[in-house]
Amino acid sequence: MKKFIYIFTILLVASCMPNKKNSNEINIYSQRHYNVDEIQYENFEKLTGIKVNVTKANADELIQRMKNEGNNSPADLFITVDVGKLWQGGEMGLFQKFEDESVFNNIDPQLLDNNGYWVPLTYRSRVIVYSNERVEKNELSTYEDLSNDKWKGRLLVRSSSNAYNQALMSSLVENLGSEETTKWSESVVANFARNPKGNDRDQVKAIAAGQGDLAIVNSYYIGLLLSSEKEEEINAGKAVSVFFPNQGEGERGAHINVSGIALTKNAPNKENAIKLIKYLNTVKAQETYVNNSYEYSVNPNVKPDEIVQAWGEFKKDPVDLNSLGTNRNEAIRIFDKTGWK
Repeated sequence: MKKFIYIFTILLVASCMPNKKNSNEINIYSQRHYNVDEIQYENFEKLTGIKVNVTKANADELIQRMKNEGNNSPADLFITVDVGKLWQGGEMGLFQKFEDESVFNNIDPQLLDNNGYWVPLTYRSRVIVYSNERVEKNELSTYEDLSNDKWKGRLLVRSSSNAYNQALMSSLVENLGSEETTKWSESVVANFARNPKGNDRDQVKAIAAGQGDLAIVNSYYIGLLLSSEKEEEINAGKAVSVFFPNQGEGERGAHINVSGIALTKNAPNKENAIKLIKYLNTVKAQETYVNNSYEYSVNPNVKPDEIVQAWGEFKKDPVDLNSLGTNRNEAIRIFDKTGWK
């Protein structure tokens, strides 16, 4: 009788435990805050019947949360807009490598993680935008040239605490070395039109308002301004032109960064998570990204939105994207040393 009761208890407990294979949901920790993401998840739910639950916060908060939750974390996927944070999560042991290499299909090899911990979803370039009234295109050339005295009191950019600027500085450390990058940063700071503040949109609006003549911003923000329903934002977008630096013969190309997705170490809904990753890199989903967020597709066969196409094609810096993480502490040290607030 005791043996029967014991076996019955084991079966009862087992029946109450969640069955990962029959799970009908995915839990995402995401830094992204764009409306296009909601569209993607709704389309995926309609297609598969799998419910997508999203917890949003900044990348550092989500990384710390996963670390604190440990093996009990409900997160299946982590999404962020910066390779540096993806590299950090991998280094902390928060992610698992992809056993199913088909998740890498149809992705530009230059955009892949050499360590196999994350998959890119979209990419963008950190470009120079300039006043159509006060700057001639032929005055522009490279990121390095932003240190030229001719830009004194004319350059706008957001603060050094921003991950996009930290990624750009990390790429400069990789390409130029710490000493040259420090000299560059000192001269760039001397060229600021004002103390760094606001987001990338604000830098463009400041050019339109005559507070500066050129700015460093992510490419997709110009698409968002030009497609806005607000007249002020449309006018700001029309007041500037986009310039991709370092495009000359023998030059490395413009800096890029990705939004990427990683599978957590103990993903409770791993099978469903893999399905979502594969879906997000289909042609349909990639077209949804580029036509709503004005980012670039990681699939070479998917063209940018018409607004973005008008800027022309550009050469991308071929540096290992994980260097945007490995050089991050050095980049922050340079920001601090050179007074980039």
